[in-house]
Amino acid sequence: MKKSLVNPWKWQDQLGYAQAVEIPHGTHTLYCAGQAAMKADGTPLSSDMSGQIDLSFDNLETVLSKAGYSMKNVVRLNFYTTSIEQFFAAYGQVIERLRASDCVASSTLTEVNALAFPQLQVELEATAVR
Repeated sequence: MKKSLVNPWKWQDQLGYAQAVEIPHGTHTLYCAGQAAMKADGTPLSSDMSGQIDLSFDNLETVLSKAGYSMKNVVRLNFYTTSIEQFFAAYGQVIERLRASDCVASSTLTEVNALAFPQLQVELEATAVR
């Protein structure tokens, strides 16, 4: 997959995302539902933000892998959280996960009142192309 990052500035580089990602001739697109800290049995993980971020990324990677994609194919990654303050306190691990998988996607971070279950604090929504 050929992709071009569109970054008119440099400040977003330290945050691990791109202002835009262009895919000139993508042949397949995968739209992933929001992935949260849900255990394999369908129950939410009651944990701190750090633990929920890890499991949310694990779940996203599982969905991507099952469809024949990886984090490197992700071109859009949206974050929904019930606390931007707590999310940014754990943001170092987000950056680590993105860098380890060579993922630079366009991204939006939104604080919401609630997610599907009261225990959930973060949800990741991705679009991948190959």
